[in-house]
Amino acid sequence: MAKIKVALVGVGNCASAFVQGLQYYSNCNEKEKSIGLRHLYLGGFHPRDIQIVAAFDVDGRKVGKDLSEAIFAPPNDVPKIVEVPPLDVTVLKGPVLDGVGEYTRNVVQMSSQPQTDVADALKEKDAEIVVNLLPSGALKASQWYAEQALAANCAFVNVTPNFIASDLEWAKRFEYAELPLVGDDLIDQVGATTLHKTLLKLLSTHGVRITQTYQLDVGGGTESLHTLERAKELKRAVKTKTVEIALPYKAEVVAGSTDYVDFLENRRDSYFWIRGIYFCNTPMQIDLKLSTIDAPNAGSVLFDVIRAVKIALNRKLKGAILPICAYAFKHPPKLVSLDAAEEMFANFIKGNA
Repeated sequence: MAKIKVALVGVGNCASAFVQGLQYYSNCNEKEKSIGLRHLYLGGFHPRDIQIVAAFDVDGRKVGKDLSEAIFAPPNDVPKIVEVPPLDVTVLKGPVLDGVGEYTRNVVQMSSQPQTDVADALKEKDAEIVVNLLPSGALKASQWYAEQALAANCAFVNVTPNFIASDLEWAKRFEYAELPLVGDDLIDQVGATTLHKTLLKLLSTHGVRITQTYQLDVGGGTESLHTLERAKELKRAVKTKTVEIALPYKAEVVAGSTDYVDFLENRRDSYFWIRGIYFCNTPMQIDLKLSTIDAPNAGSVLFDVIRAVKIALNRKLKGAILPICAYAFKHPPKLVSLDAAEEMFANFIKGNA
C-alpha cells in the first residue's frame, strides 16, 4: 500500500504515544497479536503504512530536534513504551497564537527559532493529512492550521474540541477545496464518555429510568492544565451533549473535566455517578471510578481515523466526512447513537456509504 503521509501539529503527549505506537505495531502482522488495536488492517492499510513527514511545535526543547527525540522532551510525561529510531523528521517552529495559556506559560519554554512557513513545509514534504493535536482552547491556532491545510491541499483531522468539522462554514470551505475534514474532539479508546454512554444505554434498554447522572475527570499533564484554564466549559458542553443522546428521554446529565492534579502526570481519573429507578419504582445508584493513562487513549482511534481519511482521499470525497466524524469524535457535525455510528463507519470502509 502507498504510504499515508501525515503532519502532526503539536508534539505533546498524544503525539508521543502515537509515534511510539507506530513503532510498537510496525512488525505486527497477525490480528491475534495486535492487542490494543481495534483494527490491525483497515481498508487494506496497516499502521506501518502511516508515515509522519512533518511536525510542528513551539517548545524550544522540541523545535529543531528529530521527532524521535522530541516526543520524550519535557513537559511530555507519557511513559516510554519503545525505543523509537531516528525518523528524519525535524520538528519545525509553528506560530504560538493562543496555543499557550496563562496556566502553561511557565511550563512551556518558547523556542527562539524563526517561525516556519507551514503551508510551504507541508507542500515540500508532500503531506496529505494534517492532524491537529494542539491543546484544548487553542481555537485561533487550530483555525490557523486548518487554513494551512487548505493552502497546502491537505485533509484535516481536528482532534481538539474546537469546532471546525462541526462548523458549517469550515465544512463548506473544505468541500469547496475538494478535501476531507473530520472532527471534533477525538473519542478515547478507553473513554469515560463512551463508557458512560454505554452504561446509560444498557440500563435504559433494561427498563431502568435514569433520573440523574454525572461523569467528572481529574487529570495531570499540560492538557489538563489547558482544559482547566480555557476549555472546561467547552469540554463540559460537548461531553454532556454527546452523553445525553444515549438516553431516549430527558434526564439531568453533567459530564466533563473538573480539576487538575500535578502529581497524576499523564494519568486521568474519571468518576461516574448514576441514579435511577427500576421495577416498582425501586431506587438504584451506581458509583464508579476509571483510571487510565491519557495519551495512549488516542492511539488506536487515531490510527483508524488517519487510515479512513486516506480512504476518503482515494475516493475523492470532500467536506466533513460524517461516517468518520460520528465514529471517532464526541462532537461530529451530526450526533448519532453509538450503534448507528458503528454501522455508518463499517459501511464507509466497505464502500457502501
